[in-house]
Amino acid sequence: MLFLADMQQNLRSLMSALKESELIQAPPAELLDLSLTGIEYDSRKIQPGMLFIALPGIHNDGHDFINAALERGATAVLHEKALSLHRREIAFIQVKDSRAAMSRLAAAFYGRASSSLLTVGVTGTEGKSSTVYLIYQLLNLAGVKTGFFSTVMSDTGKGELPNPEHQTTPEATAVQRMLAEMREAGCCCAVLEASSHGLSQRTARLADVDFDVAVMTNVTSEHLEFHGTWESYRSDKANLFRNLDDHDHRKKLSCPSRSKDKPLPSFAVVNADDPSAGYFGQCTKKHLVSFSTRGAAASFIAKNIRTDARGSTFVIEGPAATSHADKSAGRIEAEARIELPGQFNVGNILAVLAVASGILDRPWAELLQFLPQLKPVKGRMNLVDLGQPFELIIDYAHTPSSFETILPPIRKRAKGKIFCLFGSGGERDREKRPRQAEVAARYCDVLVLCDEDPRGEDPTELLEEIAAGCPQLERGRELFLIPNRPQAIRKAFSMAEAGDTVLLLGKGHENSIIYADHIMPYDEETEAVAALKELGYGQ
Repeated sequence: MLFLADMQQNLRSLMSALKESELIQAPPAELLDLSLTGIEYDSRKIQPGMLFIALPGIHNDGHDFINAALERGATAVLHEKALSLHRREIAFIQVKDSRAAMSRLAAAFYGRASSSLLTVGVTGTEGKSSTVYLIYQLLNLAGVKTGFFSTVMSDTGKGELPNPEHQTTPEATAVQRMLAEMREAGCCCAVLEASSHGLSQRTARLADVDFDVAVMTNVTSEHLEFHGTWESYRSDKANLFRNLDDHDHRKKLSCPSRSKDKPLPSFAVVNADDPSAGYFGQCTKKHLVSFSTRGAAASFIAKNIRTDARGSTFVIEGPAATSHADKSAGRIEAEARIELPGQFNVGNILAVLAVASGILDRPWAELLQFLPQLKPVKGRMNLVDLGQPFELIIDYAHTPSSFETILPPIRKRAKGKIFCLFGSGGERDREKRPRQAEVAARYCDVLVLCDEDPRGEDPTELLEEIAAGCPQLERGRELFLIPNRPQAIRKAFSMAEAGDTVLLLGKGHENSIIYADHIMPYDEETEAVAALKELGYGQ
């Protein structure tokens, strides 16, 4: 086992991880015996003996920071562009694609940790973080030590920690390091949130992760500013399913829940209610498992769904056999209860049961006992109750499709008015902005538009683009544009009466609001609690 604190790798062995077609210029032979203490693309984090990778970027180019990295003690530099800078004692390695090279080098440096873990990847436009967190919890409750990382938080074997970045899938160096930490901590399984950015060949963040199980929650249009087209966005997500066929899954695992003589499971899970389910299923030769909450033909089906403010009760119809592929045993039904607000979590749970029962090689009905113990992820349909007369819900929903998912059930059970507070990310997909307002206005009585992450855009102009989607709402009575989010929250609270519902959407777990010239520390729940206390609640 490789212990991270003492890890060093010979440059010669790492160079073998790079395909010859990628390599343009290798360092002199006498430098190949350098012992590297780490791999890093941020010059500020370089320590003596490290390899610095110069990544080209939109806002910053790593090639401009090579000198800074050398001053901090880097002994090797990997780069794309031709350099005039040369030092006899420094190993300069020129490649065609530094991101692809970084992925391969990081995997090699950390001993390709995913080959020692049963690795689950979850992709989708919505539901990724919740599904990852629920799989992680259920496997641990069932006795299998499991690590994970997501947009919200991570656990690499030493406890849950918040994710300080607004980045769903970190760079390949961090991905491989966290997988290695899970392996060191004795984890059998790893559950990864696989974003479209992380799965794209342009970033190669997940290119050298050996996935065994792939999950697709749903796919709607998002991040077109990066992917360019819907087709490209969907195809990048489907790389997770293509990955299943890229290796032989003959991993050596020490997992107490599985018989040693049984082969390692490898399968795919799709949402049968999503129009793209067939597309994803065609991207792998592995066995396909499906789930549905809307009556579609599927492996796992939820029926008679009854939701309340605290969770849902429903009936699951699923395969009677332990093996998903064994259809001879017929089907069974069982009632389930989850203490997870939001009807969308019913679909997430079906996916979670499909994954866990396949990994554990146990009937899914045996796992229902653990469902009431599952906790929601921070910022996903979290209820805040300080004794105020109105219902207060915080959720990360920030796309038209996620609004379509969470708002109808709330509208159905709401006794009074629904106040919906949200914004939209600056320098991101602008097409979704008016559609957010159109969907929200269909189910809510009052919209309060405010900052999410304006970034380099003018906050007021951004909110006007959202407001264009609900011209029928009367400003000052049904529609408010208040860029300052804390002020907007207080305005919503001041209007809410007994029996009403207030939704704070778009920030969820995030810990800041990004502006053009500064980043403001911010936590939605903390701000909401402070505002309620100002009104005299929770004292």
